[in-house]
Amino acid sequence: MVPADRYPSVRDHTTLREAIDVIEGAQLEVDLRQSLPRVLLVFDEINVLVGYLRRRDIMRGLEPKFLSSQPLEYRKKLFDVEFDPNLSDLPYDRLLRGIQEQANRPVSDVMRPIEAILEADAPFMKAVYEMVSGNLSLIPVIRDEQLVGVLRSVDLFHEMAKLVR
Repeated sequence: MVPADRYPSVRDHTTLREAIDVIEGAQLEVDLRQSLPRVLLVFDEINVLVGYLRRRDIMRGLEPKFLSSQPLEYRKKLFDVEFDPNLSDLPYDRLLRGIQEQANRPVSDVMRPIEAILEADAPFMKAVYEMVSGNLSLIPVIRDEQLVGVLRSVDLFHEMAKLVR
């Protein structure tokens, strides 16, 4: 588990641009292993955990408005190398402007809600069950209704690896 005060976070009104800076600049050290976070915790103005933001949520949130109004099949084809070896027939400057505009959106527009929470004294297999059944990569850990840390799938996996060696 990564202690909550060492895990990178943002406020729900933070822009996607600012969130990119936070996640790009963050590093975690857990059990003498360095890793880059894949997720940011999102807190509201009174410091309550309200969600989390994955890197792919940020990328999805940066999709220009003029593309999001198009059918999904059209949008997929723009990035399909086999369909278009040049990746896109859109003018680069239009695409860049669209992404730059979307970077001002608040993270609350694209963050994911908290789907599971573990008590600090929860059994190991409860953590495994929640993570696997919910297809989660991170679960907040609480003690006395206060956030104390974050359990990441990589940490849980390392513990499971120890069991089978």
